[in-house]
Amino acid sequence: MKFVLASHNQGKLAEMQRILGQLGVEVVLQSELGLALEPEETGTTFTENARIKAEAVMQASGLPAIADDSGLCVDALNGAPGVYSARYGGLDDDVARYRLLLENLRGAGTRAAHFHTSVVCCFPNGDVLEAEGDCHGTIAYAPQGENGFGYDPVFYVPEQGKTFAELSPEEKNAISHRARALQEFCRLYEGMKHDK
Repeated sequence: MKFVLASHNQGKLAEMQRILGQLGVEVVLQSELGLALEPEETGTTFTENARIKAEAVMQASGLPAIADDSGLCVDALNGAPGVYSARYGGLDDDVARYRLLLENLRGAGTRAAHFHTSVVCCFPNGDVLEAEGDCHGTIAYAPQGENGFGYDPVFYVPEQGKTFAELSPEEKNAISHRARALQEFCRLYEGMKHDK
């Protein structure tokens, strides 16, 4: 079984290949099929945005397509930046975005936050599988660590005593929101295959 990943992100591809490979699923980037789609993420939820991407790539490729949409949800900011995490403040730079986040949290009573991922796979026969995952933590007062991307330097995981950017890729993948969503997806996919 081959899934097309509705993304250009090599990091996401590696993570999905490792987890979905255990199910005998081969995952390829849409660019490997010559697809340069950039569907507009007009959804108001992570699941809607993931579905928009997966549906567009499935229709263009004729193959099952998998997509995810992820973001950081901060309690003191009423869940922001949420689905707008990659476009927070209209900024297109990771460091500028997390600096804005730290600025907006100045004086906040709580720094609780979680990363959320929704994974959606659309199949040519009309089947759709959706799974979600969260990783809870807090927002650090200053960036720490060199690994990861996005908000990783300011997302602190108390159980680990580190930010996401201080964790090794293996440590992060064991607890991340995307890993949890993909594990749930694998469970649902096995069930779907079993029911057929």
